[in-house]
Amino acid sequence: MKHPQPYQDNDSDSPIYDSSLPASQYRTSRILDRVTDWLGAFWNEPELVNASGPLRRDWILVGILLLLTLAEGIYRENVIWRPLSIALSITLLLAIPWRRLLPFGMVVIVFGATASVHIASLLLGVDWVGLTTDVVVVIFPYALLRWSSGRKAAVGLSIAALSVSTAMAQEGHSWIEYIGASLFVLFPAALGASVRYRNAVQQRDKEQVRLQEREQLARELHDTVAHHISAIAIQAQAGRAMAKTDSQVPIDALERIEEAASRTLIEMRLIVQALRTEGSTQRSSGTTLADVERLGSDGGYPFLVNVSLEGELVGLNSMLQSTLYRLAQEAVTNAARHAVRAQTVAITIFGDSRQVRITIEDDGEVVKDRQTAGFGLRGMAERVALNSGSLRTGPGAIRGWIVEATLPK
Repeated sequence: MKHPQPYQDNDSDSPIYDSSLPASQYRTSRILDRVTDWLGAFWNEPELVNASGPLRRDWILVGILLLLTLAEGIYRENVIWRPLSIALSITLLLAIPWRRLLPFGMVVIVFGATASVHIASLLLGVDWVGLTTDVVVVIFPYALLRWSSGRKAAVGLSIAALSVSTAMAQEGHSWIEYIGASLFVLFPAALGASVRYRNAVQQRDKEQVRLQEREQLARELHDTVAHHISAIAIQAQAGRAMAKTDSQVPIDALERIEEAASRTLIEMRLIVQALRTEGSTQRSSGTTLADVERLGSDGGYPFLVNVSLEGELVGLNSMLQSTLYRLAQEAVTNAARHAVRAQTVAITIFGDSRQVRITIEDDGEVVKDRQTAGFGLRGMAERVALNSGSLRTGPGAIRGWIVEATLPK
């Protein structure tokens, strides 16, 4: 018999195939390993800590079922051990409001009490059957798998299985009926596990979104500081160069430096405030097309900034507007740092029914590798990727450098 060649999966956690084992035995071993891993994960599953206690609707349900229990216990003729049956049913009903907060304890009480009565009836030879409202026991396996830990769930299901077994043994049912009764208990348990898993996936998705929002804020912090610090540095250099020939120039430069520094502080405070907030991190300032237009009037650059807004740009969502602004801001900052003899930077935003295209182009000298893959360019690429868009950067056909991004609406 030919065995497959030994191999190593790309996943470093995957075991190497042992060629000394038959293929069928190897597959069986892998299946057993996966089952063991699943059982280990189930056993180590922690108990949920955010489960709620008794709610108003729980007590309303308990009240309605109590009335039905008392009516059946009093007026039904063939109730065996009537006081005990009524007391047991009331115990089951009173456990309902606590099923989320104490799922394991309620399963022990409910199924332990039921199993005890069934065992006693077996020993005494009494054909005992509980009240109709005892069917509410199916809610407790659901609660056990929904909120309890893996260890407690395993023990609780064992107690529930014992209770079902004693009830079926008392009535002399076949093994097929045993299986049917077991499924009657296991189905709500499986449903509880399914709901728990789905909620866990949703929670992980929310955490991932929150992490992405914080990464976006980190990029905004970099863009904001880099943009304004570059303007401050340029104004300081211009003021120092012109101080000897024109005394008014340093004063104007200091005013622009003060304005840029104040704006930087405001932006940083907003970002820090958003980082401290657990909810949405979208900010109300610095995220509109008006801020893009303001780049053309800010000054503080060694070139003119011309902004042109064209096409269908009404009703853009805040995330898209924020991305457009940050792309323009970062591209202008990069031009201030790297453009050689640039006189003008043109920002053009054009929108149609499906997408928005932003182009930032300067008229500096052509340099093949003017920008490096630092935080600025990487941040622009990440922003565009988050919006499912495309980004192109490179030298212009004749002069300068072009940054062009296309973003879907």
